[in-house]
Amino acid sequence: MKKVLTIAGSDCSGGAGIQADLKTFSAQGVFGMSVITAITAQNTMGVFAVEDISPEIIGKQIDAIFQDIEVDAVKIGMVSQIASIEIISEKLEQYLPKNIVLDPVMISKSGFSLLQPDAKQALIEKLLPKCQMLTPNLPEAEEILEYALGKPYRICTLEEMVVAAREIYKLGPKYVLIKGGHLEGKAIDVLFNGEEITYFDCERIPTKNTHGTGCTLSSAIAANISLGNSITESVRIAKAYITDAIEHSLDIGKGVGPTNHFYSLYKKAGMKYE
Repeated sequence: MKKVLTIAGSDCSGGAGIQADLKTFSAQGVFGMSVITAITAQNTMGVFAVEDISPEIIGKQIDAIFQDIEVDAVKIGMVSQIASIEIISEKLEQYLPKNIVLDPVMISKSGFSLLQPDAKQALIEKLLPKCQMLTPNLPEAEEILEYALGKPYRICTLEEMVVAAREIYKLGPKYVLIKGGHLEGKAIDVLFNGEEITYFDCERIPTKNTHGTGCTLSSAIAANISLGNSITESVRIAKAYITDAIEHSLDIGKGVGPTNHFYSLYKKAGMKYE
Protein backbone atom coordinates (compact mmCIF):
# COMPACT_ATOMS: atom_id res chain seq x y z
CA MET A 1 0.00 0.00 0.00
CA LYS A 2 1.23 3.50 -0.83
CA LYS A 3 1.94 5.82 2.10
CA VAL A 4 1.09 9.52 1.92
CA LEU A 5 1.93 12.18 4.50
CA THR A 6 -0.01 15.36 5.19
CA ILE A 7 1.75 18.26 6.91
CA ALA A 8 -1.04 20.63 7.89
CA GLY A 9 -3.24 22.12 10.58
CA SER A 10 -5.99 20.38 12.52
CA ASP A 11 -9.67 21.23 12.05
CA CYS A 12 -11.56 20.14 15.14
CA SER A 13 -14.87 20.10 13.22
CA GLY A 14 -13.49 17.47 10.83
CA GLY A 15 -14.21 19.13 7.49
CA ALA A 16 -10.81 20.50 6.51
CA GLY A 17 -7.14 20.27 7.47
CA ILE A 18 -5.55 16.96 8.40
CA GLN A 19 -8.94 15.44 9.12
CA ALA A 20 -10.06 16.03 5.53
CA ASP A 21 -6.65 14.91 4.25
CA LEU A 22 -6.73 11.59 6.09
CA LYS A 23 -10.30 10.89 4.98
CA THR A 24 -9.30 11.63 1.40
CA PHE A 25 -6.25 9.37 1.57
CA SER A 26 -8.42 6.51 2.82
CA ALA A 27 -11.02 7.12 0.13
CA GLN A 28 -8.28 7.00 -2.53
CA GLY A 29 -6.88 3.73 -1.23
CA VAL A 30 -3.61 4.90 0.33
CA PHE A 31 -2.31 4.83 3.90
CA GLY A 32 -2.43 8.29 5.47
CA MET A 33 -0.02 9.82 7.99
CA SER A 34 0.00 13.30 9.50
CA VAL A 35 2.28 15.96 10.91
CA ILE A 36 0.25 18.60 12.74
CA THR A 37 1.50 22.17 12.33
CA ALA A 38 -1.26 24.02 14.20
CA ILE A 39 -4.44 23.50 16.18
CA THR A 40 -7.42 25.53 15.03
CA ALA A 41 -10.69 26.20 16.81
CA GLN A 42 -13.13 26.19 13.91
CA ASN A 43 -16.45 24.88 12.74
CA THR A 44 -18.78 25.39 9.78
CA MET A 45 -19.22 29.05 10.72
CA GLY A 46 -15.57 30.05 10.76
CA VAL A 47 -12.13 29.93 12.35
CA PHE A 48 -11.98 31.45 15.82
CA ALA A 49 -8.46 30.76 17.07
CA VAL A 50 -5.16 29.21 15.99
CA GLU A 51 -2.34 27.88 18.15
CA ASP A 52 0.85 26.90 16.35
CA ILE A 53 2.70 23.72 17.23
CA SER A 54 6.33 24.39 18.15
CA PRO A 55 8.87 23.98 15.34
CA GLU A 56 10.70 21.41 17.47
CA ILE A 57 7.66 19.14 17.66
CA ILE A 58 6.92 19.62 13.95
CA GLY A 59 10.46 18.53 13.19
CA LYS A 60 10.23 15.56 15.56
CA GLN A 61 6.99 14.42 13.92
CA ILE A 62 8.62 14.54 10.49
CA ASP A 63 11.64 12.63 11.78
CA ALA A 64 9.39 9.98 13.31
CA ILE A 65 7.72 9.35 9.96
CA PHE A 66 10.71 9.38 7.64
CA GLN A 67 13.02 7.40 9.92
CA ASP A 68 10.54 4.52 9.98
CA ILE A 69 8.18 4.58 6.99
CA GLU A 70 8.72 5.06 3.27
CA VAL A 71 6.77 8.11 2.11
CA ASP A 72 5.39 7.95 -1.44
CA ALA A 73 3.95 11.49 -1.51
CA VAL A 74 3.64 14.54 0.71
CA LYS A 75 0.81 17.06 0.87
CA ILE A 76 1.57 20.34 2.65
CA GLY A 77 -1.31 22.51 3.82
CA MET A 78 -1.54 25.11 6.57
CA VAL A 79 1.90 26.30 7.75
CA SER A 80 1.20 29.60 9.40
CA GLN A 81 4.50 30.90 10.81
CA ILE A 82 8.06 31.41 9.60
CA ALA A 83 9.59 28.98 12.10
CA SER A 84 7.24 26.20 10.98
CA ILE A 85 8.05 26.80 7.32
CA GLU A 86 11.78 26.83 8.04
CA ILE A 87 11.79 23.51 9.88
CA ILE A 88 9.62 21.88 7.22
CA SER A 89 11.93 23.18 4.50
CA GLU A 90 14.96 21.88 6.42
CA LYS A 91 13.42 18.43 6.82
CA LEU A 92 12.41 18.27 3.16
CA GLU A 93 16.03 18.96 2.24
CA GLN A 94 17.16 16.28 4.68
CA TYR A 95 14.82 13.50 3.56
CA LEU A 96 14.23 14.56 -0.06
CA PRO A 97 10.71 13.12 -0.42
CA LYS A 98 9.25 12.83 -3.89
CA ASN A 99 5.85 14.00 -5.07
CA ILE A 100 5.28 17.08 -2.90
CA VAL A 101 1.93 18.82 -3.39
CA LEU A 102 1.68 22.24 -1.74
CA ASP A 103 -1.72 23.79 -1.03
CA PRO A 104 -0.80 27.38 -0.01
CA VAL A 105 -3.46 27.87 2.65
CA MET A 106 -3.64 31.58 3.46
CA ILE A 107 -7.19 32.68 4.30
CA SER A 108 -10.19 30.66 5.48
CA LYS A 109 -13.58 30.90 3.77
CA SER A 110 -14.74 33.07 6.67
CA GLY A 111 -11.86 35.52 6.11
CA PHE A 112 -9.60 34.41 8.99
CA SER A 113 -5.90 34.74 8.13
CA LEU A 114 -4.25 31.33 8.39
CA LEU A 115 -0.81 32.54 7.26
CA GLN A 116 0.95 35.20 9.31
CA PRO A 117 1.78 38.19 7.07
CA ASP A 118 5.54 37.93 7.62
CA ALA A 119 5.46 34.22 6.73
CA LYS A 120 4.35 34.78 3.14
CA GLN A 121 7.89 35.40 1.94
CA ALA A 122 9.17 32.24 3.64
CA LEU A 123 6.39 30.15 2.10
CA ILE A 124 7.07 31.46 -1.39
CA GLU A 125 10.85 31.34 -1.24
CA LYS A 126 11.42 28.15 0.77
CA LEU A 127 8.55 25.81 -0.11
CA LEU A 128 7.37 26.71 -3.61
CA PRO A 129 10.65 25.70 -5.29
CA LYS A 130 10.58 22.33 -3.49
CA CYS A 131 7.09 21.26 -4.55
CA GLN A 132 6.12 19.24 -7.57
CA MET A 133 2.70 20.84 -7.67
CA LEU A 134 1.21 24.04 -6.25
CA THR A 135 -2.59 24.27 -5.94
CA PRO A 136 -3.66 27.87 -5.14
CA ASN A 137 -7.20 29.17 -5.43
CA LEU A 138 -7.65 32.60 -6.97
CA PRO A 139 -7.14 34.69 -3.78
CA GLU A 140 -4.03 32.67 -2.95
CA ALA A 141 -2.66 33.03 -6.47
CA GLU A 142 -3.24 36.79 -6.22
CA GLU A 143 -1.40 36.94 -2.88
CA ILE A 144 1.57 35.01 -4.28
CA LEU A 145 1.83 37.23 -7.34
CA GLU A 146 1.41 40.44 -5.35
CA TYR A 147 4.51 39.43 -3.39
CA ALA A 148 6.44 38.20 -6.44
CA LEU A 149 5.65 41.21 -8.63
CA GLY A 150 5.56 43.85 -5.92
CA LYS A 151 2.18 45.27 -6.91
CA PRO A 152 -1.54 44.52 -6.54
CA TYR A 153 -2.67 41.61 -8.69
CA ARG A 154 -6.19 40.53 -9.61
CA ILE A 155 -7.46 37.48 -11.51
CA CYS A 156 -10.95 37.93 -12.94
CA THR A 157 -11.09 35.80 -16.11
CA LEU A 158 -9.99 32.42 -17.40
CA GLU A 159 -7.40 34.12 -19.59
CA GLU A 160 -5.96 35.86 -16.53
CA MET A 161 -5.79 32.49 -14.75
CA VAL A 162 -3.57 31.22 -17.55
CA VAL A 163 -1.28 34.25 -17.29
CA ALA A 164 -1.13 33.83 -13.50
CA ALA A 165 -0.23 30.15 -13.80
CA ARG A 166 2.66 31.02 -16.10
CA GLU A 167 3.91 33.70 -13.70
CA ILE A 168 3.70 31.47 -10.63
CA TYR A 169 5.53 28.70 -12.48
CA LYS A 170 8.56 31.01 -12.61
CA LEU A 171 8.76 30.81 -8.80
CA GLY A 172 9.81 27.17 -8.86
CA PRO A 173 7.01 24.59 -8.74
CA LYS A 174 7.08 22.05 -11.56
CA TYR A 175 3.30 22.20 -12.01
CA VAL A 176 0.83 24.94 -11.12
CA LEU A 177 -2.88 24.19 -10.75
CA ILE A 178 -4.92 27.36 -10.28
CA LYS A 179 -8.42 26.59 -9.07
CA GLY A 180 -11.22 28.66 -10.56
CA GLY A 181 -13.91 28.09 -7.96
CA HIS A 182 -14.10 31.82 -7.19
CA LEU A 183 -15.04 32.74 -10.77
CA GLU A 184 -18.60 32.77 -12.10
CA GLY A 185 -19.85 30.02 -14.39
CA LYS A 186 -18.27 26.60 -14.70
CA ALA A 187 -15.71 25.50 -12.11
CA ILE A 188 -12.62 25.53 -14.34
CA ASP A 189 -9.11 24.75 -13.08
CA VAL A 190 -5.97 25.55 -15.07
CA LEU A 191 -2.88 23.31 -15.01
CA PHE A 192 0.48 24.54 -16.37
CA ASN A 193 3.59 22.36 -16.59
CA GLY A 194 5.99 24.88 -18.09
CA GLU A 195 4.95 24.06 -21.64
CA GLU A 196 1.26 23.20 -21.93
CA ILE A 197 -1.98 24.46 -20.44
CA THR A 198 -4.62 21.86 -19.53
CA TYR A 199 -8.16 22.78 -18.51
CA PHE A 200 -10.32 20.82 -16.11
CA ASP A 201 -13.93 21.92 -16.00
CA CYS A 202 -17.22 20.79 -14.55
CA GLU A 203 -20.63 22.27 -13.92
CA ARG A 204 -20.87 24.34 -10.77
CA ILE A 205 -22.85 22.54 -8.07
CA PRO A 206 -25.47 24.69 -6.30
CA THR A 207 -24.56 24.09 -2.66
CA LYS A 208 -23.11 26.13 0.18
CA ASN A 209 -21.40 23.09 1.67
CA THR A 210 -17.84 23.37 0.38
CA HIS A 211 -15.83 23.36 3.61
CA GLY A 212 -12.46 21.69 3.06
CA THR A 213 -12.57 21.49 -0.74
CA GLY A 214 -9.03 22.81 -1.22
CA CYS A 215 -7.57 20.41 1.33
CA THR A 216 -9.47 17.51 -0.18
CA LEU A 217 -8.48 18.24 -3.79
CA SER A 218 -4.77 18.61 -3.05
CA SER A 219 -4.77 15.45 -0.92
CA ALA A 220 -6.53 13.49 -3.65
CA ILE A 221 -3.93 14.68 -6.15
CA ALA A 222 -1.06 13.63 -3.86
CA ALA A 223 -2.67 10.24 -3.27
CA ASN A 224 -3.12 9.56 -6.96
CA ILE A 225 0.41 10.65 -7.81
CA SER A 226 1.66 8.16 -5.21
CA LEU A 227 -0.35 5.45 -6.97
CA GLY A 228 1.65 6.02 -10.13
CA ASN A 229 -0.78 8.13 -12.11
CA SER A 230 0.56 11.00 -14.21
CA ILE A 231 0.11 14.53 -12.92
CA THR A 232 -2.64 15.25 -15.45
CA GLU A 233 -4.47 12.00 -14.68
CA SER A 234 -4.09 12.59 -10.93
CA VAL A 235 -5.72 16.01 -11.27
CA ARG A 236 -8.50 14.53 -13.41
CA ILE A 237 -9.25 11.80 -10.85
CA ALA A 238 -9.04 14.26 -7.95
CA LYS A 239 -11.32 16.73 -9.72
CA ALA A 240 -13.93 14.03 -10.28
CA TYR A 241 -13.62 12.93 -6.66
CA ILE A 242 -14.09 16.40 -5.15
CA THR A 243 -16.95 17.15 -7.54
CA ASP A 244 -18.74 14.02 -6.37
CA ALA A 245 -18.00 14.88 -2.74
CA ILE A 246 -19.42 18.39 -3.19
CA GLU A 247 -22.49 17.17 -5.07
CA HIS A 248 -23.32 14.89 -2.15
CA SER A 249 -22.01 17.22 0.56
CA LEU A 250 -23.22 17.03 4.14
CA ASP A 251 -25.52 19.65 5.61
CA ILE A 252 -23.81 19.60 8.99
CA GLY A 253 -23.69 22.60 11.31
CA LYS A 254 -25.11 26.09 10.97
CA GLY A 255 -22.73 27.37 8.30
CA VAL A 256 -20.69 25.98 5.39
CA GLY A 257 -20.93 22.22 5.71
CA PRO A 258 -18.24 19.70 4.71
CA THR A 259 -17.91 17.65 1.56
CA ASN A 260 -18.76 13.96 1.66
CA HIS A 261 -15.41 12.19 1.47
CA PHE A 262 -16.79 8.66 1.50
CA TYR A 263 -19.94 9.03 -0.61
CA SER A 264 -18.87 6.63 -3.37
CA LEU A 265 -17.71 4.04 -0.81
CA TYR A 266 -20.96 4.31 1.13
CA LYS A 267 -22.87 3.91 -2.12
CA LYS A 268 -20.94 0.81 -3.14
CA ALA A 269 -21.54 -0.68 0.31
CA GLY A 270 -25.27 -0.03 0.03
CA MET A 271 -25.23 2.23 3.07
CA LYS A 272 -27.90 4.88 3.49
CA TYR A 273 -27.56 7.98 5.57
CA GLU A 274 -29.14 11.40 6.01
